[in-house]
Amino acid sequence: MTEQFRVDPPTAADERVLLQSFLDYHRGTLLWKLSGLTDEQLVQRAVPPADISLIGLVRHLSEVEKYWFHRTLADHDSPPKYWSREFPDGDFDHVDPALAAQDLEDFRAIIKTSDELAAKYDLDHTFDRPGYDTPHSVRYLYLHMIEEYARHNGHADLLRQAIDGATGE
Repeated sequence: MTEQFRVDPPTAADERVLLQSFLDYHRGTLLWKLSGLTDEQLVQRAVPPADISLIGLVRHLSEVEKYWFHRTLADHDSPPKYWSREFPDGDFDHVDPALAAQDLEDFRAIIKTSDELAAKYDLDHTFDRPGYDTPHSVRYLYLHMIEEYARHNGHADLLRQAIDGATGE
């Protein structure tokens, strides 16, 4: 795992730069955990009894990005791609090695769109989240996304080590 996927966040910057940098760092960490693996390894459910795979994490985080940035913040019509009412865990369950490269390409495109959308709003901007009575701020969205990636990167660490023994931060 030698290719550069992530850049350390600055230690001093304005709040927006720090939040974006930490989110980018965690996104890059996930991509780093995937590097060098075959499509078959990406879909491997390597830590029983958990039924998640590395590509399942990518697909899940693609849906999380779309939910928060695309649908909730920007009010775009961006329906889920990987799950449905009938298959609520489709992002994890319906993985296919033949689609892994496309899933990664889609993930990168979703991140790019998320960043473009977020840049249009200041951190104090609030938006309504379906099912909640209180507004959410863009600042909250960034903090939530950093937490979401950090948690799932822990899962990715375990999966990667179980697949090929690779470890990292």
